[in-house]
Order: sequence, then structure tokens, then C-alpha cells
Amino acid sequence: MAIKNKSDLKYYIKKDRERNKLNHPLLQRITFSEDYPLYAYLKNLRFYEYYLNNPKWYNLPFLYFHRLRHRRLTRKNNIFIAPNTIGWGVQLMHPGFRRIDIMVECGNQCTILPMVLMGKKRPGEKGEIKIGNNCYIGTGVTILGPITIGDNVTIAAGAVVVDNIPNDCVIGGIPAKILKYKNKSGIKISCTIIVHKEKDHLLFSTASCGKI
Repeated sequence: MAIKNKSDLKYYIKKDRERNKLNHPLLQRITFSEDYPLYAYLKNLRFYEYYLNNPKWYNLPFLYFHRLRHRRLTRKNNIFIAPNTIGWGVQLMHPGFRRIDIMVECGNQCTILPMVLMGKKRPGEKGEIKIGNNCYIGTGVTILGPITIGDNVTIAAGAVVVDNIPNDCVIGGIPAKILKYKNKSGIKISCTIIVHKEKDHLLFSTASCGKI
């Protein structure tokens, strides 16, 4: 997941730009688009990751520059994303607070809304957090590690996630629980199973599923 060479750097920046729908960054900058500061933060983060992962002596001035710029943009945008924590194609929808600590490993093409916190439960713990690909993290979500979240997971707004989550599901609540499952086509489905018993003996069971 780390950016190891210039080809990776270009690919990450391209996917971030496409995911955040910044087809004309310069035009959106001079028109004061609210999406441009988020893209500028991500672009600098990618350069910071590249020079951090290639600590050669001639890269040190660039590493120092992008590290300082990362701190300045963090204070300006109220966003802290530790380097080498998020995959390519991340979408930061709307300005607002976000904190993703160094122990996080977030997959590709994830959407992260404002007021999201990813960290450890208690001081001194490792609290590793692994998040799969194509996940949607709603507003006000708190994720506390150690924890593993699968692919294609939608986390509802305000949820507090403290337990492992499987693939292809929708979760929500405090603490977060599975609300719905998704099939492979991405359509949300819900199933109800009715068990028929007589004197503690199982006669038969019926199941009904439908789209939601």
C-alpha cells in the first residue's frame, strides 16, 4: 500500500483526483471550490509519503518541506492523516475534522466524511485498525482498535465501532452492530429466518429475503 516509486506517486495522485472529481484543479482553486483544499492536503500527503519511504540524502530537503507543509495544512484544515495509512482513491467529502492515526491501515477507494476518529481504545495500546477496500465511513464515526473491518462495508453516521466486521454489510449504532448485508452486486438485502418447533423438536424452518 505504500508509495515506493514515482510511478506509484503519480498513480495515487491521479486516483485521488478522479475520486474527488477534480478534473480541473487550477480552475477549482481560483474559484474557491470547497473540494480543492482537501485535494491539496491529499496531494501533499502523497509527496510526503513518497519522500518518507525513499529516505535518500538528496530527498531530505523535499522530505523536510512536505513534512512542514503537512503540519501547516493539518492545522489549516483541521485534518490529520498519518502517512502510509490510506490507500489510493480516497474520497474526503466536505471540509471538517478527521483524525487517522499511525496504526491505521485503510484500503483503496474509501470514502471518509467529516468528524471521523480512528485511534486506539486506551493509551499505551497498539490498537491496530485494518479497513478493507470500498468502505464508506459516515459522519461522526469513531473506530477504536485493535479491529478489522472487511471490504465493501458501510458505516452509518455516529457509529462507534469496537468489534471486527465482516465483508459486505451495513453497520450502525453504539456499539456498532450489523444492520444489513449486501450481495455481490452491491444491492442491500435483508433475510428473516423462522424456525418452527414442537416440543423442542425442529420441524422445519423458512427463510425470506428481499431487497431493501
